[in-house]
Amino acid sequence: MKKQISIIVAIASNNAIGKDNDLLWHISKDLVRFKEITKGHNIIMGKRTYYSLPVRPLPNRTSTVITDVADEQIDNCIMAYSIDDAVSKMDATKENFIIGGGSVYDQFMPLADKLYITRVHKDFEADTFFPEISLNEWELINQQLVEDDPQNDFTYTFEIYKRK
Repeated sequence: MKKQISIIVAIASNNAIGKDNDLLWHISKDLVRFKEITKGHNIIMGKRTYYSLPVRPLPNRTSTVITDVADEQIDNCIMAYSIDDAVSKMDATKENFIIGGGSVYDQFMPLADKLYITRVHKDFEADTFFPEISLNEWELINQQLVEDDPQNDFTYTFEIYKRK
């Protein structure tokens, strides 16, 4: 049975996603969306992303942490020691969400079926970037522009893509 792999990420106009292992912005509506979409599912991430989370592990989700340190263990997490190992440990009955970081996104991009993007309409200085989304491979199936967020001086769009 093919496992459903989705990527969820917030991306700036210049494809920036992070700096110094931290997010570049705080968008409450995006955090609520992330929680609603991923609740009850498996979330897969690299070790640095795991340690950047405000609460570890995130509640109401199964956390899989990818590390290249043999036999490393993190309490209350499923450990994966490669991308293939992470895929083998995914739930075949549910959507599995890749939540970062940059190199994990790069490696899962060819395997993903769906992208949940928060497109931030502003450039940010960053050290981590998301790969280009090729419209030859991906079809935009849903979008919702948010222009009236009093917490931020920029607009953003919630987008969902599916692989063609």
